[in-house]
Amino acid sequence: MTQEPPPDAEAAARHAETAAVHAEDAAEHAEVAAEHAEAAAEHAEEHAEEHEFGEQGAPFERHSPFYFGFFGALGALLAYFLWTALLGIGSVLILIVVSLFLAAGLNPAVEFLERRGLRRSYAVTAVIVAFLGAVALFLVAIVPVITDQVTAISDNAPGWLDRLEHNKRIQDLNDEYQIIDKVKDYVANGDFVSGLFGGVLGVGLKILGALFNAFIILVLTLYFLSSLDRTKRAIYQLAPASRRQRVTRLGDRIIENVGGYVSGAFIVAMCAGVSSLVFLFIVGLGDYAVALAVVVALLDVIPMIGATIGAVVVTAIAFATDVKTGIICAIFFLIYQQVENYVIYPRVMSKSVDVPGAVIVIAALVGAGLLGVVGALLAIPTAAAILLIFREVVVKRQDTR
Repeated sequence: MTQEPPPDAEAAARHAETAAVHAEDAAEHAEVAAEHAEAAAEHAEEHAEEHEFGEQGAPFERHSPFYFGFFGALGALLAYFLWTALLGIGSVLILIVVSLFLAAGLNPAVEFLERRGLRRSYAVTAVIVAFLGAVALFLVAIVPVITDQVTAISDNAPGWLDRLEHNKRIQDLNDEYQIIDKVKDYVANGDFVSGLFGGVLGVGLKILGALFNAFIILVLTLYFLSSLDRTKRAIYQLAPASRRQRVTRLGDRIIENVGGYVSGAFIVAMCAGVSSLVFLFIVGLGDYAVALAVVVALLDVIPMIGATIGAVVVTAIAFATDVKTGIICAIFFLIYQQVENYVIYPRVMSKSVDVPGAVIVIAALVGAGLLGVVGALLAIPTAAAILLIFREVVVKRQDTR
């Protein structure tokens, strides 16, 4: 039989093991304490370096009037700088807007060719070539005729003014203010056109500026038209993912409306020009028919007031030629404008823009006041886009509350 160790020896062994464990814990605590001491020394050294020049003060009070006024004035100065920069590039922005407008207007033709199996690059090239060909054909075939007819109008203007002198009231005004005599001299000199632009040099500079702007618009339109899909996708990606699909549909509808409006405005203007051309040949104003028809077509593109201005110009020349012809012109344009307003325009624009008449008038006036003719042209599609967003976003959000 083995002899068991005495109880005192077992207790001593346990105490020895416990002491060893405590010794290990003490060693670990000593290591941790050393690490803490080292970290404290490093922190004290860094603190001493950071506060070499003294303790940092409390943060500036953001609700202080000085703080609010300083940063408010800084924001106002930044906004003023951006506004002046925007005004400085206003003419460039107008060129960009016109190019986007034309690109949206030509896009339906590009999509039509794409649906026929043509690649977009080829479709864009075909549309641009067709557009430039039409412009070139217009310049070659129509401009010489317009020039001759404008010269004829200028040559006949003094005779028309002589006929006005037979009116007693006009003759009294002319005797007092010599209005007709001054107009006769101004027209008969043959340089009244150049006088409008500041002389021959002014005419040359205006022509060069117009050609340069036309080239810039052509290049930008080509770029926008070729990259319209990529541009739309890049803009739509700025919207949150939860709303991106809805933003995409609204954006596509707006661009489609703009394209439909441009195409529709072109069709309406062509109807006005062709109708006026046929009428002027029938009524006996064939010597000025082409020039006046082009004037009517170009002015008819301007919403609301363009057709009226064109009618007034043609009717005034007709009255100067013959009173009976003037009356017939006034009746014709009065009837035609009713047909255009209530038959042609609604049928052409029914699929592109749906804007109430009062909104059209207000939008055209505001657009013309802001950007002139360009603003008047952009007013109706812009109003249609705002109404679409109002109906689909604001009204539906209010309905859910």
